[in-house]
Amino acid sequence: MADLTVKRERDRLKQRREPYWQRLSAGAALGFRSGPDTWIAKYRSRDGARHLKALGEALPFDEAKRRAEAWLAQIAGSAVRSVKRATVRAALEAYLADLHRHGRPDAAREALWRFKATVYEDPFAELELESLTRDDFLEWRDRMCPGRAPRTVNRYVRAVVAALNCALELGHVGNPAAWRVRAIADDAEDATAVFLTAVQRKALIAAADAHTATFLRALEHTGARPHELAAAIVRDFDGESLRLAHRKGKPPKLRVRHVVLGTEGVTFFRAAAANKLPATPLFTEDGVRPWRRHIWGRNIRAAVAAHNKEAKAKERLPAAGATAYAMRHARISELLQLHGIDPLTVAAQTGTSLAMIERAYLRFIPAALREKLAAVKGTAA
Repeated sequence: MADLTVKRERDRLKQRREPYWQRLSAGAALGFRSGPDTWIAKYRSRDGARHLKALGEALPFDEAKRRAEAWLAQIAGSAVRSVKRATVRAALEAYLADLHRHGRPDAAREALWRFKATVYEDPFAELELESLTRDDFLEWRDRMCPGRAPRTVNRYVRAVVAALNCALELGHVGNPAAWRVRAIADDAEDATAVFLTAVQRKALIAAADAHTATFLRALEHTGARPHELAAAIVRDFDGESLRLAHRKGKPPKLRVRHVVLGTEGVTFFRAAAANKLPATPLFTEDGVRPWRRHIWGRNIRAAVAAHNKEAKAKERLPAAGATAYAMRHARISELLQLHGIDPLTVAAQTGTSLAMIERAYLRFIPAALREKLAAVKGTAA
């Protein structure tokens, strides 16, 4: 979609009969026809009828938009009067409210955490959504990059884009072309194929505070996603296996699995569940409150710093790689490489897919496959 707010963008448009459209509100749009450089407003009423209005030639965008809105106010009535002109922060908060309205408090909590981490303390939050440009959006993204991997930045950007698109549907005025940007290229080796060794994990756990150490050990036993384990309650553990769930897909669906635990894992989880009510969290950040992502991240970074302060060069932990998610990577990698468990079973136990295992852990599969094939008796004549 073209960014009609910028003249140089309009000048680059190919000439065609159909105008280039920019959404103003539900059912209403402003169009620009390249060549004659004419502006046109469009409104689709509830009965499906299409209304068009020529606005003039060679107008600046702001003037064309003003004329369009004046006409729409006459023909569309309340549909246009409900339009909201507010800041990026207000648009994000409207999105959060909409998630709660649709019974998705977990998604709202996750989104709020991302917005607090990257938007609310940035000047970007106070920009008017209506006047937001692609340059504004890219500058905000650039300010996020230092100290973050490209995949992490892209994840934050996707969350904000989803929120702004939803805000448009809720009546906020903005130009979606401003935040339609390409993802940052990530040429680094996939992070899921890099994991902390057993020695490194032991050092990280030893340097962490008691609650964080327990949480990391639980991740090590299960290969769970950190947020899955943070949401687990006592009754999710039946004495032999652990029920975990996560949402995936568009729209997201709850996917439940039961992780079979080894002997050490069963002993560990029985101790974690002892003397707790069935509906209480299995693991907490302070003995009471369920784990929050920014808290376990902060605690793990503190543990890495504490260890590295005293460690020799070869014993130091990677500041960027020592994360809660690294425990999951390690578990999946070791199940494949060291324990020879087939990829299908690993995928089922860790809540991932064979495609993801093939893409991220392919180098560990051949050894396990050869061992399986060696046990197969030939049947060919």
